[in-house]
Amino acid sequence: MGLRLFNTLTRSIEEFVPLDPEGRRVGMYCCGPTVYDFGHIGNFRTFVFADLVRRTLEFCGYTVTHVMNITDVEDKIIRRVRQTGIPLAEYTGRYLTAFLEDSKTLNILPPHHMPRATEHIAEMQDIIRRLIERGYAYQAPDGSVYFSIDRYMAAGARYGRLLNLKLEPSPEHMRVEADEYAKESVADFALWKARVPEDGDVFWPSPWGEGRPGWHIECSAMSVKYLGPEFDLHLGGEDLIFPHHENEIAQSEGAGLQTEGRPFVRFWLHGAHLLVDGRKMSKSLGNFFTLREILERGFAGREIRYQLLSSHYREPLNFTLDGLSAARSALARIDECIDKLQTIAANAHAQPDRSALDRFTAALEDDLNISAAWAVVFDWVREQNRQLAANQTTPESAASALATWEQMDRVLGVGRPSANSVPAEILALVEARQQARKNKDFARADALRTELKNRGWLVEDTPKGPRVKRIQA
Repeated sequence: MGLRLFNTLTRSIEEFVPLDPEGRRVGMYCCGPTVYDFGHIGNFRTFVFADLVRRTLEFCGYTVTHVMNITDVEDKIIRRVRQTGIPLAEYTGRYLTAFLEDSKTLNILPPHHMPRATEHIAEMQDIIRRLIERGYAYQAPDGSVYFSIDRYMAAGARYGRLLNLKLEPSPEHMRVEADEYAKESVADFALWKARVPEDGDVFWPSPWGEGRPGWHIECSAMSVKYLGPEFDLHLGGEDLIFPHHENEIAQSEGAGLQTEGRPFVRFWLHGAHLLVDGRKMSKSLGNFFTLREILERGFAGREIRYQLLSSHYREPLNFTLDGLSAARSALARIDECIDKLQTIAANAHAQPDRSALDRFTAALEDDLNISAAWAVVFDWVREQNRQLAANQTTPESAASALATWEQMDRVLGVGRPSANSVPAEILALVEARQQARKNKDFARADALRTELKNRGWLVEDTPKGPRVKRIQA
């Protein structure tokens, strides 16, 4: 039937048809991290969701251009720079490096373009200039520039499409002077913020005076530069629907860059919130975790990725340590099956099983129904284990099964356990046992095997050497 996705703009599931006349090339933009601290698992639910979208598109045969911005200037960052005394580029560079390391840990494919806000000030100023010329933006007495929602709607444009809001222009009594910047209406949002003493050295020259960009204009400028004024997919967490993404639409379409009657973005996709132990993540509740804190508890990146992919992207995900243990067990089932198939397949090659892949594809094409996709995977594992137990697996059928898994994992991205997922001390015990066996000291080898078991690890002897795996509870 083809790929179908839930479009926040229309609040319905629609067939995905790219803007590309040939129907193959896809432009995809995802709001990236604000690099002022280490990323938490709520952030990474969004980025793993975006990775699933991209992998699914590529699995379905599309050629994707994936853009993800880096917000390296905004209010929280400026506060941290002021508090620490560390220069802006050095401060944000530290957390950008950490984000890239964490993304690699979760096997998130790197975007094709990862523009930083601070490197695209000229593009932002160009859009602001166009908005002023078209009458949708104005300069306040302090030098800041604001987008006027009243003027935008007065020209016949609709504001509030993503939430289906019914808005009217603000009455005169709503015109205010905000705490920091004077503006015409309480709903107006900043495109350019005039420099204030608290900004320190974080400012740029502009036609409107020294200052820095507002948050919303950053994404418009960077997405348009790398994908053009009209593109296919814009992704983010549901917390960005309003006002951030709504403001992106207003300023991007208000700048008049699109062909008459064409939208800035065709499909808007949003991932639901992540809960921890059933509650919103909060430091005060003690359930706030960075990815690194979860890794320090002994869980692997692929186990975290599995749990982040365990429910539909539009459903809230309840992230728990028990869920991570369940992820470990689920992946162990897959790993054990793959290990056995690899032993039998040896050097054989075969085509994947189209029946299993067709069911897997159908699940993904149904608005990225990841739960149904995992169901296909575990049905497949169950059938492979049945055939293995009945000695019905040939080298050719094992090779076909492995090719099938390789195709499914192109989307799932859980890969195989790495050697560094086994603690160094466990690997040392395995090596000592192997040496004892070579020395025919079988009593010592058995004692080491027992010690490994007591520590929660099982060692199996295979024609390719010892294989160690964690004992599942």
